[in-house]
Amino acid sequence: MSSADGGGEPPKNTPLPGNDGSLFADAPKVAAANGVHDIEDRILRITGFYGYYPGYSSHKRDEGSESHAETPASDVSREATPYQTCANAILKVFGGLLVVLCVSSSWVGTTQVIQLTFQSFSCPFFISWFSSNWNLFFFPLYYSGHVATTREKQTPMQKFRECSRVFGEEGMTLKLFLKRTAPFSILWTLTNYLYLLALRKLTATDVSALYCCHKAFVFLLSWIVLKDRFMGVRIVAAIMAITGIVMMAYADGFHGDSFMGVALAVGSASTSALYKVLFKMFLGSANLGEAAHFFSTMGFFNLVFISCVPFILYFTRVEHWGSISSLPWGYLCGLAGLWLVFNILVNVGVVLTYPILISIGTLLSVPGNAAIDVLKHEVIFSVVRLAATCIICLGFLLMLLPEEWDSLTLRFLATLADKKAEDHGEELTESSIHTRSRSRANGAVSIPLA
Repeated sequence: MSSADGGGEPPKNTPLPGNDGSLFADAPKVAAANGVHDIEDRILRITGFYGYYPGYSSHKRDEGSESHAETPASDVSREATPYQTCANAILKVFGGLLVVLCVSSSWVGTTQVIQLTFQSFSCPFFISWFSSNWNLFFFPLYYSGHVATTREKQTPMQKFRECSRVFGEEGMTLKLFLKRTAPFSILWTLTNYLYLLALRKLTATDVSALYCCHKAFVFLLSWIVLKDRFMGVRIVAAIMAITGIVMMAYADGFHGDSFMGVALAVGSASTSALYKVLFKMFLGSANLGEAAHFFSTMGFFNLVFISCVPFILYFTRVEHWGSISSLPWGYLCGLAGLWLVFNILVNVGVVLTYPILISIGTLLSVPGNAAIDVLKHEVIFSVVRLAATCIICLGFLLMLLPEEWDSLTLRFLATLADKKAEDHGEELTESSIHTRSRSRANGAVSIPLA
């Protein structure tokens, strides 16, 4: 009973629940409905239990049954919400770990297949151009997933127009197509081309480690161009990345193919950083559909406007690939497919899981390539190269710290300090109680010293 829980008498003028709000509205009906209620009413009236009113126990039972009938549903709803939240978080983490493995595996596979392709076909620009053309399949694959997962179906043209808002509210026009797509396509081609050139002079481990420096370059460009928040820890990470680059170039002396390979890999990381900063500046945060539309648009631009470059290189004998039938189509298609899978996983993974896991997946390509280089190619790394690689990877991890990491760390340390103080206080209280009990048992009295 709620009145018993309160420990006091309810006001005499308080009407009990009834159809007309009167005090005794339902008492006769309740008593007549069940003899047990009548007996209980008499007992409570005789004992005067907490200012009893006739019919009060019956009403409270009815109210209690209704409240008990309603309470489980509310409790279930309250318990279901944290349970569902926890389940969703666990699924997101497991999905993120799966995406991390897929991202790192696809990037390691791409790098290793490039080196295998170079053994029989050393034409980096043609490989880059051929692989970039496969970006055309990004939007058809996205639309297939849209049709398979949503109830409200849209035609391909309707979905294409909806996703074309990444170019502006008016959609994609010829002017915007050339203005927005051309610089990004050029930067995309340069990034891939320089990466391939670096792989001809360095091991896959060195190139993948140097490419991780793009995170530091993104921060520096964002701080300068986009006026992002200054963070001392990221400045330290950028210095570590530059230190790793210098150590990598110094490993074999500042001459020869090694130094040129380091310069090419750093150039690839720089163009990649510039691409990402410009994308954030002009296009903002695009959703998955808009990103798929943009990648397919870049693939179309690459096919139409950049196709002349491989033929120019072919006729000038810079990259001479012979006949079409002699090309290693298996390696080329496998490489282009892995590159497309990597780009899809990076963009889909950002939507499905935590973005930091995608960055970790890219970082894990460094030990993955190192394991393959040691086991398959029997590469022996010098101490300087290993130290440079570790410094670059550590700087990459520092770049992943959130902007409010310092306040979160201080809050965590303050929480630990408070918890230790509470535990220490409880220990002192328990020890004092134990001391008093022992002194009383011995007949002694503790006199506090002034």
